[in-house]
Amino acid sequence: MEWLDASVVWWHWVTLGLLLALGEMLLPSFFLLLVGVSAICVGLLLLAVDMSFTTQLLLWGGLSVLDVVAWFVFVMARTPARTRSEVSGSSPGTMSSSIAGSAPCAPRRRVPTSTPGIREPSGETVTRCRVSESAPADSPCCS
Repeated sequence: MEWLDASVVWWHWVTLGLLLALGEMLLPSFFLLLVGVSAICVGLLLLAVDMSFTTQLLLWGGLSVLDVVAWFVFVMARTPARTRSEVSGSSPGTMSSSIAGSAPCAPRRRVPTSTPGIREPSGETVTRCRVSESAPADSPCCS
């Protein structure tokens, strides 16, 4: 381990952090971004304070855990939960609406897509609709 103490310098941590942040593009979950930010912090701290490689690893692991916990406590707690119907209907030009307890779609205003209805965990069926040429854009789908 002595050779790691002598060979790992601050820019190695910064490079690792940037590579992890770039890896976030392949796996969009914010986990790699948080771990990458922790690696960049270790690299910048190593610039100011000389540490052994073991201390660097422990600091990186601790900062990573702290970042992930802070993410779930402060960010995810304030983010509204999305249902499957919101996720499936989130492409441009589509809207999701519950069929149960609502009026039928107005004819020639909203056209259901070819995707069959999605069943929510609550048991309601959700349909996806798109705006036809003659429908005003502000009218709700199946409201």
